[in-house]
Amino acid sequence: MHSFQPPVIELKTKLEIDIMREAGRAVARILQILFTKLEPGVTTGELDKIALQEIRSLGMNPAFLGYRGYPATACISINEELVHGIPRNDRRICAGDIVTVDMGVIHNGYYGDAAATFPVGVVSAEARELLQVTKDSLDSAIACVKPGNRLGDVSRAIQDCAEQKGYAVVRDYVGHGIGRKLHEEPPVPNFGKPHTGPRLVPGMVLAIEPMVNCGGYQVKTLADEWTVVTVDGRLCAHFEHMVAVTDEGCEVLTVL
Repeated sequence: MHSFQPPVIELKTKLEIDIMREAGRAVARILQILFTKLEPGVTTGELDKIALQEIRSLGMNPAFLGYRGYPATACISINEELVHGIPRNDRRICAGDIVTVDMGVIHNGYYGDAAATFPVGVVSAEARELLQVTKDSLDSAIACVKPGNRLGDVSRAIQDCAEQKGYAVVRDYVGHGIGRKLHEEPPVPNFGKPHTGPRLVPGMVLAIEPMVNCGGYQVKTLADEWTVVTVDGRLCAHFEHMVAVTDEGCEVLTVL
């Protein structure tokens, strides 16, 4: 009989977190630049080209390009597309769309990763509320990140915030630890039970990423084998920050 071995969560040193903060700020800066370019008529392919140019200008490398065969720098997903939308030169953004940009960089051997869903011009009331609830879910989760709490507390904060407003959290995709690899232990679900899971300790770095749907939580992958959409075709949103557990609480690494 094999004894259960809990997953090994790599704790980061202050120096490693300093490097990841630089990577995180770079991602935040590029997301802000892409937001300013989000105008009706621009193609997702054009946005992806800008993202790559900006990463290279900082002397960093794209984290997603070639990762498990992914063919682009950023994941750009529109409306009912949740994650992993592949940028294309023939995919034009329209007024009223909501556009999710998820991207990462590699800096001195460490990863930075963040995502946000942006409105293009005037969007529907439904879309506005969805974006607000998803942002609030992320803020609620971050407020739970402090030494002594458990990962289930973070996951449950996301679930409660979304479900209390009548939204659904996606089950099939989760956040993750991050460091020298893009995806490390532990997984960070957007649903869970409080007071369960690994205890949070200083040095953990987590990519927390609520994915929230207007309708049901079910999603499916399209024929391109990457783009994930809501099964019911309703809107979805995705926000992600990279957060380090500190002695006092936490620090969000993907802000300017």
